[in-house]
Amino acid sequence: MKTLQSFKARTGEPFGAPLLAHTPEQVDSTVEAAAQAFASWQASNGAARGSLLRALAEAIEGDRDELVSIADNETALGPVRLNGELDRTAFQLRRFADMSERGVAFEYLNDPAVAGAPPVGHPAMVLQRVPLGPVAMFSASNFPFAFSVLGGDTASALAAGCSVVIKVHTAHLVLSNRMLGLIQKVLEVQNLPKGLIGMVQGGGSDVGVRLVAHPLIAAGAFTGSTRGGAALQAVANARPRPIPFYGELGSINPVVALPGILQAKGAELATLLAGSINQGCGQFCTSPGVIVLLNDPASDAFVTQLTTALKALQPHAMLTPGIRQAFEGGVAHVATTNGVKVLLQEAGNAEAPRPFLAETDAVNFVVKSELREEVFGPASLIVRAQSVAEALQVLQAVGGSLTVTLWGAEQETDDTRAFVRGAMNIAGRVLFAGVPTGVAVTAAQQHGGPWPSSTQPMTTSVGDTAINRFLRPVCIQDAPAWLLARSGQPC
Repeated sequence: MKTLQSFKARTGEPFGAPLLAHTPEQVDSTVEAAAQAFASWQASNGAARGSLLRALAEAIEGDRDELVSIADNETALGPVRLNGELDRTAFQLRRFADMSERGVAFEYLNDPAVAGAPPVGHPAMVLQRVPLGPVAMFSASNFPFAFSVLGGDTASALAAGCSVVIKVHTAHLVLSNRMLGLIQKVLEVQNLPKGLIGMVQGGGSDVGVRLVAHPLIAAGAFTGSTRGGAALQAVANARPRPIPFYGELGSINPVVALPGILQAKGAELATLLAGSINQGCGQFCTSPGVIVLLNDPASDAFVTQLTTALKALQPHAMLTPGIRQAFEGGVAHVATTNGVKVLLQEAGNAEAPRPFLAETDAVNFVVKSELREEVFGPASLIVRAQSVAEALQVLQAVGGSLTVTLWGAEQETDDTRAFVRGAMNIAGRVLFAGVPTGVAVTAAQQHGGPWPSSTQPMTTSVGDTAINRFLRPVCIQDAPAWLLARSGQPC
């Protein structure tokens, strides 16, 4: 049997005992257990779902010190960040508990019968929603709590009435297994089937591919690279019975900074943006990877201010040696591309990289697709545009992004309207202040955008409407009274 080993992110030393990778038979049996658990969980009421989600939140809070210590060893993200992320994870679980208890998953549309012949007349209809079934959930490397074992995908799927099979990330194996132990205790206390929340682990792609391909899996949820997400989506689509695959993928999150605001507060914005590029060692799906500037003296000054601010920062260690290697390779590729001028490139040390900043012109950016690939880490590319029209071409070339940030669009003009249109055409979230790093868990959040930022741009992986991914509409026509009395709750 294959073994897996966790490592300390800062030193590369082995961390914890070796763990066994799951065999194909173990993956199958975990999915089968999830399917058996789904049979009863889909008919659970909001109180039961809320009770489970609240108990899971309490469990991770009760084990906070040990969980944060393990996560810090495996990720090097630091106790402050990790405690905040654990708080967010508990908040998400309780938010979906609230939604469960309010009956959000059971909301329905009653369309009473209308006498007469069609098209005016019609039978009595009720439109309700049913959970999809067992969900394959893939943990993310960069958020060991909030986008991992008990992250938003798991919380929203459980609230929808689905069971979950979690494919853990090899970047935090020890943490994931401890989380599984907490989950199993909660399920036992609540007399719920063990298979309701299952977990599989393995290196390479074989475990993940087998999970998505399993005929009892009804949907996939993924946060990670464009390449990995695209490969799993292809598996989901190639099944004899294709399933929805909700992938939140790579994104370069353009920041457009107009000359007026740079003239007024360029130094302040440079410091803010440098911190965002450096935050979490740039290992955020919303890290600002492209900065679009119009040719102007204020833009020139801003470039100098940003370079200075970024040079003063020191990123922490990256999550894994593989991610560090990919970052260094991406930086080297950008730096050696024709038409790119390097502004900041310094050698890192064995523990951590240094920030990277370069610039190019809009024409070069538009014609060279390699400049639009995400460099996962503390790196950003300034793109200089000669005009508003050229800046809009830059946004169009990006194609799809989780976010676009527009600084300086406070006044309505032809140009700001054009920038808003351009930004909304390619992004799921458009900001007019602040920086894109940081995704609030709230009702109006939209964390997903056109390809390549996500596979399903009509859905979100963060916020209240994330539950909709795992619910399917069904119209019941001329239904018997007993079924209508269930008020949208599936049988």
